[in-house]
Amino acid sequence: MSTTGLTRTKERSAPSPADGSAAEPGPAGLLRPHVGSFTAVVTLQIIGAVAGLVPLLAVVELGRTLLTPGPIDHGRVRLIVIVGAAGLLARLALTAASSGIGHLLDDRVQLSFRRRLAARLGRVPLGWLSRRGTGELVKVVGEDVGAVHPFIAHTPGELVAAFVVPLVSLIYLCTVDWRLTLITLIPVALALTLVPLMMTPARLREQREFDTAMERIANSVVEFVQGIAVVKTFGGSERAHRRFHAAVDEFVGSFSRMVRGLAGIGAGMQVVLSPPFVLLVVLTGGAVLITSGGLPPADLLPFLLLGLGLTAPVEALGHGFDDMQAARRAVGRIREVLAVPPLPAPAHPITPRGHRVELRGVRFGYDAEHEVLRGIDLVLEPGTVTAIVGPSGSGKSTLVRLLPRFFDPAHGTITLGGVDLRRIDDRELYRRVSFVFQDVRLLRASVADNIALAVPHADRDEVIRAARRANIHDRILRLPRGYDTVIGQEAELSGGEAQRIALARALLADTPVLVLDEATAFADPQTEQAVRRTLTRPTGDRTVLVIAHRLETIADADTVVMLENGTIVERGGLTELLARNGRFAEFWRSHRPATADETGGRGPHGEGLR
Repeated sequence: MSTTGLTRTKERSAPSPADGSAAEPGPAGLLRPHVGSFTAVVTLQIIGAVAGLVPLLAVVELGRTLLTPGPIDHGRVRLIVIVGAAGLLARLALTAASSGIGHLLDDRVQLSFRRRLAARLGRVPLGWLSRRGTGELVKVVGEDVGAVHPFIAHTPGELVAAFVVPLVSLIYLCTVDWRLTLITLIPVALALTLVPLMMTPARLREQREFDTAMERIANSVVEFVQGIAVVKTFGGSERAHRRFHAAVDEFVGSFSRMVRGLAGIGAGMQVVLSPPFVLLVVLTGGAVLITSGGLPPADLLPFLLLGLGLTAPVEALGHGFDDMQAARRAVGRIREVLAVPPLPAPAHPITPRGHRVELRGVRFGYDAEHEVLRGIDLVLEPGTVTAIVGPSGSGKSTLVRLLPRFFDPAHGTITLGGVDLRRIDDRELYRRVSFVFQDVRLLRASVADNIALAVPHADRDEVIRAARRANIHDRILRLPRGYDTVIGQEAELSGGEAQRIALARALLADTPVLVLDEATAFADPQTEQAVRRTLTRPTGDRTVLVIAHRLETIADADTVVMLENGTIVERGGLTELLARNGRFAEFWRSHRPATADETGGRGPHGEGLR
């Protein structure tokens, strides 16, 4: 989406939980608004797990009845069969109901989390976003939210089975023979002794390293795909491949370390919980008791059947534990995003009077150790164009991003119409300030909707007039369905064309303050000149702040401001600054030859600042 000052970024000093500002400490916190549904899931699973034991108990009782010396009680046999079948049907019905409710609950929780993340990402400072890779955020919104699915939709059933089924089984087996019950528990006890080994600091560290490697490989994939055209054009594909391969190698290394650490533990658990091992233990213990006369042979049958059932829930407990740990780590990363402090909104907003812009003693840094702007004093009068020039890293883009309040200054104030930006409601601010940057992101919507994003009630004639002023109307008419063409689906636009769509959007918004940061960087010279003349020609009392890279901009500007190392070193008109023969003139001369060659020697109005 293009950053044209249209995004609503309203924040409150004490945000409500509904806006995603308050994240819960763990996965269980997700279910707080859905306690009723989750309780229903767990209750149905408990009843269903008990019902699932009924067929097994029926088989046991049927075997004991048939093996008991004497005539067979046919009525008892029929009753056992009917009860077993009823238990099986009840198990199927209850499990299906629990699974259905659990998946619906999971959909609601994931939707809630994605909405909260989207709302938070729409309000966090742009500097926070710029320091994070696209792949990292994609992983949080996509994979990490998806990691909650097993915890809600599957883990309740697995954990209920892990506790309820063994408990009911043990109660029944104890009524048969408590000694063989203890013997049957030997495989379970051996498996449980291995569980703490999965939670050692080394194992947890390996899991964190694996998650970090997953984030890095996601970042590298996104960056590689997005930049493939650039690296191929400039012959950097080998370097790009090396960076991608390095991320893959790191992922493989971390995955291998995690697998090596868990392989032995997992193999041990599989062995002690395997049916052959369980049968060996039960048969050995049962044989000893039977030969000693302490156990009727028919009573060995329930242990052979239910003993195998005791191990399956323990395996499910292991998987459920893994899902819980994965969900907890994912929720931790989600919490980090939801905990990013938004720019605070004023409790009692003030409406500006006019649109004179003034920066007084402005200092700003993306972190406490490194200041980007150091004591900026600048006044932008209505009806004037101010051009910001300076070398890369001088703070130009940071300065222009303060005006639409993408950040708040650490010290000093920025006022619009005599009111501190921090005291202006965001909707009021963006009715007065629009901005267009070099990196344009358009919505997957029609061309008309993209242009009218700021003014959704605008009619087609107004949209067309804005497109004409941005010199993009003729190109739109050549699209498959003209202004109704869906960008990204029915047609792709070049960088320069996308910038002109964003410019048309800003022109349609018609705000009294306009901020341009390399807004025509991808335009051809003729289009660039026409558009810039349209934007910077005197239009009432519009205030324009623009980062300048070409002489056209500086020639049209009322004031040129030269930045170096975050401070203003010179300011004034173009002729005045050149005559002064100071830092600006030196900077201008150092860039002039390369630009002149670049423009084919078109003369002074073909030169620029690059």
